[in-house]
Order: sequence, then structure tokens, then C-alpha cells
Amino acid sequence: MTVSPEDRYPRSRVRIKDHEMAYVDTGEGDPIVLLHGNPTSSYLWRNVIPHLAGLGRCIAPDLIGMGESDKLPDPGRGTYSFATHAEFLADLLAEVQVGDRVTLVLHDWGGALGFDWARRNPEKVRAIAFTETIVTPLLWADWPRAAKSVFQGMRSDHGEELVLERNTFVERILPASTLHGLSPEAHDRYRAPYPTPESRWPTLEWPRNIPIEHVPPKVHDVVDTYGEWLATSDVPKLFVDADPGSILVGRQRELVRRWPNLTEVQVPGNHFVPEDSPDELGTAIADWLRGLP
Repeated sequence: MTVSPEDRYPRSRVRIKDHEMAYVDTGEGDPIVLLHGNPTSSYLWRNVIPHLAGLGRCIAPDLIGMGESDKLPDPGRGTYSFATHAEFLADLLAEVQVGDRVTLVLHDWGGALGFDWARRNPEKVRAIAFTETIVTPLLWADWPRAAKSVFQGMRSDHGEELVLERNTFVERILPASTLHGLSPEAHDRYRAPYPTPESRWPTLEWPRNIPIEHVPPKVHDVVDTYGEWLATSDVPKLFVDADPGSILVGRQRELVRRWPNLTEVQVPGNHFVPEDSPDELGTAIADWLRGLP
């Protein structure tokens, strides 16, 4: 299947903590917030938004340091922590006045950030759709076998060489985690925010933040807390199960299926589902949204 690399949406900009953040803002009505993960950007949602723009105001931010959003100065270990991303995102959503009745559409680390925001702001959340994201603290036994060694490497002292020098996440992991690879145009778009080793710090910090066997402990606690909330909250949830999937499989998948008020659909996809099956994903979310009160 050929996935269009065309990006029809201009980016708006808002100043957060003395840095500009970029975001897509299109459509009208109840807000639909689409959150990307590593190493992508709002560009990930370019072919999903057309299915949703008639149903609400679609807002797709570029996380700080990613996409067209500004980089943080003098980056190093801890600069792009989960807490930092969460603060910038919360401030952006307040600044663009998402208000109430927010539907969250979540992938990868965008899922962790969105779930955490929803737990902190349950009165603002209408519904949550998610695919291939972090739903519970993990064990190495949960992690994809083929990816285990490279992720262990990124979390070690060799991480700077692997990611900052070689740009491993963008050049290797991203295309390898799709069903059919990326077009040259799409790959160039994802490559553009990371031209230098210093610019690539966000893509290294994210794999180091994955809560695996209680490391790092702060992120483990965040994920554990929002996981407990999701397991008891009646907020409508759409689980888009990727076939064959990558990280939301096995134990994690069975855990999600016990959450209340959950609808499940399946679409073809490895990890980057919006690149693999944007039309199927967008249609599934739109159909589900139309059925909600």
C-alpha cells in the first residue's frame, strides 16, 4: 500500500516557557488531540486527520524538541525527561484552549503523555483512542525480542554513539518498525528535525525513559498510576490493535482488554500504525466517535 507523503496542514505556533511549539489546528467543534511519540511529529497524523476533521477541532502538536518545535538549550541526560515533555504539553493544551470534551488519539510516547494528562484532567476527557503505546510498566520479557539488544544498547553508555552519532532511531528503527518501509519523502520529513548529534537528544531520551524493570523509577510510577486509573475509569476507550503489532501485544494486550468501556478494532500495522494503515485507523476512530454521546 502506498501512503501519501503529502502534508496539507500548515503549522501554528505558540510560545511555551520561552520556546515556540508547533502544532496542526484544523476543523471545528469538540477538540480531538492527536499525540505522536518517538521519533515522529505531527506529520505522523497527516493521513489520519482528514478522517476526523469533520468531527471536531483536530490539534496535533509537535512535542518539544521534535518536529518543528524548538529545541531546548544545552541538551544532555535528563533535558528531555518525561516530566519536561508533560509540562510543555500541558501548557500547550491550556494555551490553545482545548477546553472540555477532549478526545485523545494516542500513539507511542504520545500515549503515555496523553494517558497521564487524562488522569490529571478527567473532567476534560470525552474519550481516548490509542494504538501501540505504553499501558503498563514493562519487563524485558515483554519487549520485542528482535529489538531488545538495540534498546538495551541505547539505555547503556553506548547510547550516545548509537543515537546521537549514528541517528539510529530515525535511520534504522523508524523504517524497520513499519510494514512496508517509508517513502523517501516521508523519511526525509522525519529526518529533518535531527540534522546534528545535539539535535537528536530527544530521540535518545525517550528509549531511556521506557519503564522497564522499575527503571527509571519516576516514569515507572507515572505509568503505574495512570494504568490503575485506566483500569477503573469509565471513559470511553478505543483500542486499535495492530496486526501483528510490536509493543502492545502479549501481556499488555490482555491487560487492556480488561479495561472498562473498551471497544477494540484491529488494523494492519507493525509499530507505526499511522504510517502503515492511516485510512483504516482514521476510519475506525471516526466510526467509533460517531457512536459516542
